[in-house]
Amino acid sequence: SAIPQTGQTQLQTAGQIQIATFINPDGLLKLGDNLYQETAASGTANLDNPGNPGFGVISQGALEASNVEPVQELIDLITTQRAFELNSQVVQAGDQIMQVAANLRRG
Repeated sequence: SAIPQTGQTQLQTAGQIQIATFINPDGLLKLGDNLYQETAASGTANLDNPGNPGFGVISQGALEASNVEPVQELIDLITTQRAFELNSQVVQAGDQIMQVAANLRRG
């Protein structure tokens, strides 16, 4: 709708956002793109309005702080990469041993 020349506007409620809680949130099926689906393991959704006990609040314009520690994540990444490299070397050594064993059987 357009704003009249007088600049007067009327607020109209389009609906109420509700928050869902689950008995077992870990049981939700992750669909991707921050979407989840209820499953038998998660239990049924309990819906209520924000601000009611146990359902949190919604704040307009607020930014959620990151729950990731970048330094720790980089350390974990480097550790995982090193473990992968070591495992790769073990597989290569195993292949070389198998080749030597195969050559001994032939010769």
